[in-house]
Amino acid sequence: MHQKSGGGEGSSLPLLFVFMIDKQRIEDILNRYPGRNEYFLVDVIVTPDNVIKVEIDSDGPIAIDDCATLSHYIESQLDRETEDFSLEVGSAGINSPLRNVRQYCKNIGNELEVFTCDGKKLTGVLKSVNSEGFVLSVEKLVRAEGKKRKVRIEENLSFSYKEIKKANYLIQFK
Repeated sequence: MHQKSGGGEGSSLPLLFVFMIDKQRIEDILNRYPGRNEYFLVDVIVTPDNVIKVEIDSDGPIAIDDCATLSHYIESQLDRETEDFSLEVGSAGINSPLRNVRQYCKNIGNELEVFTCDGKKLTGVLKSVNSEGFVLSVEKLVRAEGKKRKVRIEENLSFSYKEIKKANYLIQFK
């Protein structure tokens, strides 16, 4: 990306060249991180003005110090003399949507709120996960034959990740 500073032709103001840092480069740096087995990458965003946002998750808790250590590692792999950038490293928040298979795996047994691409909103317990999709157990009220009142039944619904617009861990206070 090129940015021109100052006025038109004949201006004595210098040209400022800003080279956008490549997202793949950041992912490669993260793949070389010595502590990569403790954490997994959720997302990397690099904006045109070189704001780098790294979101990580873990099967356990992530402390602020963990994010700071990873941030220092990433920074040590980039050259501030030739690259102007801003770096933000954070953990996936509890209300952030699930974005990869490992996040689904760590939430087996937890309640999720799922929004499908065809506009349905479902709430249920995540039962199983594989590389293609997951199974959500939802409760339904159905009228049983010969009964006046509806009865609650559990139904397992299978989804591919392609069918899901968004899935979130459901926080409930009881």
